[in-house]
Amino acid sequence: MKIFLSIVALSLSLASGVFAQEPVRGVDNAEALFTSPDPVLNRNKQTTYKILKELLEANHWDRADLYLTERYIQHNPNAASGRQGVIDYFTKVRKVTPSPIPEKMQTKVVSVVAEGDIVTVAFPRELKDPKDPTKTYTTTWFDSWRFVDGKADEHWDSATKP
Repeated sequence: MKIFLSIVALSLSLASGVFAQEPVRGVDNAEALFTSPDPVLNRNKQTTYKILKELLEANHWDRADLYLTERYIQHNPNAASGRQGVIDYFTKVRKVTPSPIPEKMQTKVVSVVAEGDIVTVAFPRELKDPKDPTKTYTTTWFDSWRFVDGKADEHWDSATKP
């Protein structure tokens, strides 16, 4: 019986390495992911890049009309739909203030996929390990936008209510 338990214990300790996660990392040149030889996909990817860099990183929500339609449909459960609803969420609820727009986007990006009128961006996200709050792990966050005439008209992400 001791031999059996020893084998089981050894097997479980070796198996834990099999289930170890590879960390999620962004690419070195994220800007290159926001281009396409297709002119419509390129326009939508470039607008996505500007949404991320100018609106979400630098908080220049005064520029939202350049990148978001007025009816902007929001599927994030924490923000209202409509361009003004999203502006209010960031400026009044989250109380963000503008900072200088960086030359290059600072957010790490894993991938950018554009098909038809949709652009999806995957980002690395670091979270606290629920079993050990002194440790963290990485996972992937996704944002998707649907475009109409070069502006984001609809948005999905993996946000949950706080």
